[in-house]
Amino acid sequence: MDLFGEPAPGAAAPPATPLADRMRPRTLDELVGQEHLVGAGKILRAALERGELHSMILWGPPGSGKTTLASLLARVAGARFVAFSAVLSGVKEIREVVAEAERERARHRTRTILFVDEIHRFNRAQQDAFLPHVEKGTLILIGATTENPSFEVNSALLSRCRVYVLQPLAETDLVAILRRALADAERGLGALGAEVDDAALALIARLADGDARAALTILELAVWLSPEADGRRRLAEASIREAAQRKTLLEAGEDRLYIARRLVRFASEDVGNADPGALTVTLAAKEAYAFLGDPEGELALAQATLYLALAPKSNAVYVALDAATADVRERPAEPVPLHIRNAPTRLMKDLGYGQGYQYAHDAPDARVDQDDLPEALRGRQYYQPTDRGLEAEHRRRLADWRRWRAERRQARE
Repeated sequence: MDLFGEPAPGAAAPPATPLADRMRPRTLDELVGQEHLVGAGKILRAALERGELHSMILWGPPGSGKTTLASLLARVAGARFVAFSAVLSGVKEIREVVAEAERERARHRTRTILFVDEIHRFNRAQQDAFLPHVEKGTLILIGATTENPSFEVNSALLSRCRVYVLQPLAETDLVAILRRALADAERGLGALGAEVDDAALALIARLADGDARAALTILELAVWLSPEADGRRRLAEASIREAAQRKTLLEAGEDRLYIARRLVRFASEDVGNADPGALTVTLAAKEAYAFLGDPEGELALAQATLYLALAPKSNAVYVALDAATADVRERPAEPVPLHIRNAPTRLMKDLGYGQGYQYAHDAPDARVDQDDLPEALRGRQYYQPTDRGLEAEHRRRLADWRRWRAERRQARE
């Protein structure tokens, strides 16, 4: 091997298809782990045996078998399997899949399973595009996500799917998967004559931390990094740790723009008006990363992260929006007060639209004592600023405003 892990001249090259893909289970019986879902008599296996496959969300950590399980369900059910990633696809691709699913259903009475990896990356409109087709049974949707579907999948779609939680694989499960890969000469590493003792397998399982894909990637890299002698490759701990480090560099890490979006959300939800500059900083960091890319753009994300970490915290904006939204849902038909309604026609003026409206800029200090909320919501106070950061000034201004208003009303009495 050379400095960068490439095979030395004359040496065999690693297969183009990663070991993790080559070793995907071909039957449910080959699947290791997730016994609570596919074990004998368990919910998914029982549903398959009854021919009752349904739309579902598979929620679990990376490498827990979401993609593999979805493809196996399709194979066992005799359904057509279509897979695409939410990162690369949109509503146009969804329409194309639906059209083909309708044709297959009409011609051959074949069901279509649409597997959407990282479904949490679809926005609300994209997720809504599935609804009529899931309801009609045009396709069976299987979405995979590493994020909590309660927050990342819209409620309308979630209500039409069952959620199944996949667990990280136990170390014993990972060791079993590694042994199978080492023994399989057709799809695995059996033809390479790799010698791996129990301690080495246990180390790989620990480093993989419940992720079967990571475990197989580490194993494959470690085998190719190990020197060959007498037709055998003996895995040393150093090779395994180097392989694990390379695997981290190659595979680990969330999409950076997703991180940037979370930083922007954090700026509004957890910092808010305590430091409004946080929103400007995070938006600038997102644009900087999109412009610079890796690795230079990561500095902007790091800068924004540090800014947020040190900023005064407040969720007052989040709480205010939540309270206001709750009122709108509970009282959806409250009339807009007449005095703040536009009156572009004589009829509307005769009906009282705009009458009594006070233009704040014409008043001293630009203050007017005027209620602009519907009658049923008068007196509601949604925004309760904290005493941290700029919100301390907001708190002072609101207190001053309320005092001024109380004095005005008392004087009128």
